[in-house]
Amino acid sequence: MERPIYLDYNATTPVDPAVVEAMVPYLFERFGNASSAHAYGYEAREAMERARAQVADLIGARRGEIVFSGGGSETDNLAIQGVIFANLERRPHVVSTTVEHPAVLNTLQYLKRRFGVESTLLDVDEDGLIAPEQLARAIRPETVLVTVMHANNETGTIQPIAQLATIAQDAGVCFHVDAAQSVGKLEVDVNALGVDMLTIAAHKLYGPKGIGALYLRQGMSLDPLVHGSQQEHGLRAGTENVASMVGMGMACGIAKAKIRTEGPRLIALRDKLQTLLEERISGTVLNGHLTQRLPNTLNISLPDAVGQTVLAYAPGVAASTGSACHSGHTEPSPVLMAMGLTRDRALGALRLSLGRWTTPGEIERAAGLLADGLQKSEHLRLLA
Repeated sequence: MERPIYLDYNATTPVDPAVVEAMVPYLFERFGNASSAHAYGYEAREAMERARAQVADLIGARRGEIVFSGGGSETDNLAIQGVIFANLERRPHVVSTTVEHPAVLNTLQYLKRRFGVESTLLDVDEDGLIAPEQLARAIRPETVLVTVMHANNETGTIQPIAQLATIAQDAGVCFHVDAAQSVGKLEVDVNALGVDMLTIAAHKLYGPKGIGALYLRQGMSLDPLVHGSQQEHGLRAGTENVASMVGMGMACGIAKAKIRTEGPRLIALRDKLQTLLEERISGTVLNGHLTQRLPNTLNISLPDAVGQTVLAYAPGVAASTGSACHSGHTEPSPVLMAMGLTRDRALGALRLSLGRWTTPGEIERAAGLLADGLQKSEHLRLLA
């Protein structure tokens, strides 16, 4: 049976074969503990530091400013909790947005519940953007952290991070950006952005799952999230996952080599998919910013439809919706609702995200399959 067309690259990416090849030796022949004081340990440590340099090179950082972690969510937690726990005596305040990843929003809820940490969530406009002047008004004397997602995982909308970071810096406030969706898709330079901390997740850029990294600007100090020995600058204890670090480093190296050609290719395919769907389905509406979005991401709402139902009748396409199903009840995406969409439009959303192995032929077939899926779902609704 033919595999479905994969249009869910924002959820996760396949591991690049070159990444797998680079990792394999560190799962068997070069299996040493990077903290060991013998040849096996030296070999592992050298590989780990090469990988650290590759990650740093992708984002314009220094090697010593990269802290490996267990993934994007853990990295967000390290950044946010690390700053808060280092400043608890100040009754700290955090500024974020209503459209952040749950790794940020749920962490802020936890800090409020357990430690009374206050946070202000900035609203977004109909394109999913926050206005820089909102941030300036939200910062208080006790604000210690601003955390804003670079590119939204559902709509692809890209926030004006450099402007926001400047506002935070002028107020003496640490700025963290969750760049899990943007690193590898956009040219990201931490110095141009002016951020203090930045989250990367390997599995979003064709690396392995369960490994991520935090860019931590030199001179910044955090409380550790995982306590124990002194691995990762004392911020994340535990024997290093060298094979996955090597894989993430290789994935970052490949991304840097491909980024200037891959971006335009994906934009052309994404826009072709949008055009085909608009031709086949009258009333299709784009969600998110028309141009200020990730090159691979298309979030659209189909008329008089539930996105999850359409996908159920189009099994030849592996994609996701802007809604989450809980106990048989479909709820609209909080991100889309925060942008001011009606409930019906939010429920009709599809998130179609393209990637390295998406082809023009797949785009043509996917548009037809989704249009057919909508027709079948409409027929079912009329019979009900």
